[in-house]
Amino acid sequence: MAFSTAVAHASLPGSIFAPHSTPAHEEHQLSIFVLWITLLIYLGVSGLLVYALVRFRARPNDDAEPPQVFGSLQIELSWTIIPILIIVVLFLGTARVLFSVQDAKKPPTALDVLVIGHQFWWEFRYPQYNVVAANELHVPTSSNSAPRPTFMKLTSADVMHSFWVPQLNGKTDLLPNRVNEMWIDPQTPGMYVGQCAQFCGPQHAKMLLRVYVDTPEDFDKWIKNQQRTQAELAAPHIAMASIPNPGNQTRGPLPPNSPATHGTVAAVSTEAPDNAVNAHNGQLVFERQACINCHAVGGTVANGRYGPDLTHLMSRDTLGAGAAANTPGNLLAWIADPNTFKPGCLMPAMHLSERQNAQITAYLLTLK
Repeated sequence: MAFSTAVAHASLPGSIFAPHSTPAHEEHQLSIFVLWITLLIYLGVSGLLVYALVRFRARPNDDAEPPQVFGSLQIELSWTIIPILIIVVLFLGTARVLFSVQDAKKPPTALDVLVIGHQFWWEFRYPQYNVVAANELHVPTSSNSAPRPTFMKLTSADVMHSFWVPQLNGKTDLLPNRVNEMWIDPQTPGMYVGQCAQFCGPQHAKMLLRVYVDTPEDFDKWIKNQQRTQAELAAPHIAMASIPNPGNQTRGPLPPNSPATHGTVAAVSTEAPDNAVNAHNGQLVFERQACINCHAVGGTVANGRYGPDLTHLMSRDTLGAGAAANTPGNLLAWIADPNTFKPGCLMPAMHLSERQNAQITAYLLTLK
């Protein structure tokens, strides 16, 4: 246990040696057990090798031929029985964890999430709440006194992907025309980074994801905000202060391969008359271009399903599945040319005018 604790404390975010969920704890204990077994094998083989090198080394003036041994029942039994016992122990230990994780009963209080992998982003659907999110999964904490695990069904819209958040569970593949399942029950609020663990195309390395584990109260607030359409959010009686993460603040560190800010755009108040005009014009440009063929915005005519849902774009911390921080400058650069951050991504540059790009940016900045 001392070795396990030392490794866990020395690990970085995203390591399997810092588990924060029951499945991850089970897998962590199994990995430590396997490490100890393999360490004993290494020490045993190395000890025998050193003994043979010292005991049977060539000595000065010793030209006699060593005794010739043809078969040894004891040695043959040893190198047959011992490996079989090791394999049986590893098999039983692995099977115990597999059945413990895969056969876990789903409580009535569980949260259901449908995870759909796309090239190169994640779609998260909450059927119990009629909420759709992208790239950033929000789940509530779970405890022994108030269990609320998250049970996920995973599938793919195109090619094979793999959902992996090391601190919460092992990786699970997403396959077209097939539904796999996994579950997590994180006990500690925070942000946990993950990624696609199966090569899926040129931007596989930037198909990142974040799991935000919220307190039950914060999760309920997030759900209520996500359930609102843009028409409801634009109502005068809704205060900006009630909307979490207004889009110009980034919670937690960016994933390792995420650039910071590209370009600058002045952050303006949503109540400024000029900005309101730009946002209105930006919505018109957005709805008259091909944007609505791929993206959806709740409460508007935009109903595309090929790209991420943008209804609450500015409530997210990153753009392009973790490719960049979700700042006004990065958003403008992304609209002008997504290849700035993700070369080879499937969203094309629309080659609009600078004015149109600025107007669309002003509109998207209102999508809280």
